[in-house]
Amino acid sequence: MSTATEPTDQAAAAATSGGTPTISCRGVWKVFGPHADRVVGSADADLPRAELEARTGCVAAVRDVSFDVPEGNVFVVMGLSGSGKSTLVRCISRLIEPTAGHVIIDGEDIADCSAEWLRELRRSRVSMVFQHFGLLPHRRVLDNVAFGLEVQGKSKTERHARAGDMLDLVGLSGLGESYPDELSGGMQQRVGLARALANDPEILLFDEPFSALDPLIRRDMQDEVARLQRELKKTVVFITHDLQEALKLGDQIAIMRDGRFVQVDTPEAVVARPVDDYVRDFVRDVPRTHVLTAGGIMTAALGTSETSGTVAATTPVSELVAMVVATEKPIAVIDDDGRVCGAVDRLAVLRALSEPDAERA
Repeated sequence: MSTATEPTDQAAAAATSGGTPTISCRGVWKVFGPHADRVVGSADADLPRAELEARTGCVAAVRDVSFDVPEGNVFVVMGLSGSGKSTLVRCISRLIEPTAGHVIIDGEDIADCSAEWLRELRRSRVSMVFQHFGLLPHRRVLDNVAFGLEVQGKSKTERHARAGDMLDLVGLSGLGESYPDELSGGMQQRVGLARALANDPEILLFDEPFSALDPLIRRDMQDEVARLQRELKKTVVFITHDLQEALKLGDQIAIMRDGRFVQVDTPEAVVARPVDDYVRDFVRDVPRTHVLTAGGIMTAALGTSETSGTVAATTPVSELVAMVVATEKPIAVIDDDGRVCGAVDRLAVLRALSEPDAERA
C-alpha cells in the first residue's frame, strides 16, 4: 500500500466542478500511538482497528483519505462514532497534525506553511463550528459574535456593527445585549454560527454542530444552515452521524468507516446506488421518493412527439407518480437551461420506488 498522494477514484467522484478545488486532501492519514509513521503504508495498515492496536499500539483514525471540495460546495462526511470523521476535519485546519498526506487549501499545502500563515488562515479564512458552543459566559452575545474580529484588531465600532449584522442574519435580532445562559440551546448554537460567519470566512468547518440539540431545534438549525448556504455560498465541510442531515445539506456525501471512505457520491446516488451492504444499511430507511429526482432516474431523451409534457430534472420522484399514472407516454426531462436531457416513464418510476437490487447496488 502507498500513501496515495495522487488523486483517487473517490476524490474524482467528489469533484463536481472544474478548476482548482478550494479544499483538496490527498492520501491523508492520522495514526495515534508510538512510531505512528511506520504504520502508514505498512502491511499492518489494513488491519481492523482492534487488531492494529494490539499489534502496534497504534490507532489509525484516518486512513488514506482523498477528496476535493469545489468552491461553494457542501461536502458532508458521515459515519458512526469512532469512524474518524471528527479527526479528519481537525486535520483540515491542522488542529491535529496529519501523520501523512497533503491538505491543500487554495493551492497551498498547509503542512508546508509558516505558523504566521496558519494563524492568518484560522483568523480570517476558515471558521469552525463545534458541537459544544464554546461561548464566553461572561460576555454579551454581541461580544461573543465579535470575538474573532477583536482578535483581528478591528475597532469596537466596526466589530459591533458586523456582529449586529450577523445576529440579524441568523435570526437573533435584538438579543445582542443578552448573555449566553439567558438563551436556549438552539439560540446559543445560532450565536456560534453568527460568530463563525462574522469574519466572512471562505471556508466553514462544522463538527457535528447540532447533535446535542432537541430534534425540532436541530431541524430548524439545518434549515438555517441550508438557507445561509443558498445566500452566502461558502465552501463547507460538514461532519455528522445523521443521514437525514447529510442528505439535506450535502452536495457530496462521504460515508466513512474505520478511518476510510466507503462511498463518495451525490446524495441521490448514495441512496439509489449504495456500493456495499454497509452503505445499504445506512440508507435502508430513507424515503427514496423524496431524495431521488427525475434527472437521476431518467433514460435517454426521446423525440418530442413521443413524450407527454416536461418536468425539471430536479423534480422529486414523489411528484412524478401522479404524472406517469396519468399518461402512457414518457415525460421529457429538461435541465436548468430548458433543454431536453432525458425522459421518465412508469417503469423508471416503479424501479425508483423499489429497493435497490443487487445489480443496481
